[in-house]
Amino acid sequence: MASDEAPIESDGEDLAESAGATLRVHKALSLPMSEVTWRATTSGGPGGQHANRTLSRVEVQFEVNASATLGPRQRARLLERYGPFVRASASDSRSQARNRQLALERLGEKLAEGLRVDPLRRPTRPTKGSQVRRVEAKRRRSDIKRNRRSPGEHDD
Repeated sequence: MASDEAPIESDGEDLAESAGATLRVHKALSLPMSEVTWRATTSGGPGGQHANRTLSRVEVQFEVNASATLGPRQRARLLERYGPFVRASASDSRSQARNRQLALERLGEKLAEGLRVDPLRRPTRPTKGSQVRRVEAKRRRSDIKRNRRSPGEHDD
């Protein structure tokens, strides 16, 4: 997912207030940023004072039930797969703006995956050739096992 598909204001403007900002999930669905909440926390792990003091880790959250954008089938599918909240986080970069962008991209990918409908499998009959090969392999295996027996046992 390209960065232009998940627009983010990096000048400190709140995502919900940015006019017209949307998160593109797939070609038929774009979520307004007002439906996505985010928070910044300190990223864990090594890094000294920078990691301990800087709010660079970003977690974005989408509330499925509160969304006015989703249709009833989309809402049901997401609730079944992820529950009432879909979350994604990023702490890859030292920059909060970059982590916000990454977290939004991950949220978009997660939502797209959750909304994907798997095609139904149409069961097919085994071909005549595959049936013949299977029976022939069973016959060969049976012959091998029969030849292993000692001559006096269970002669048919």
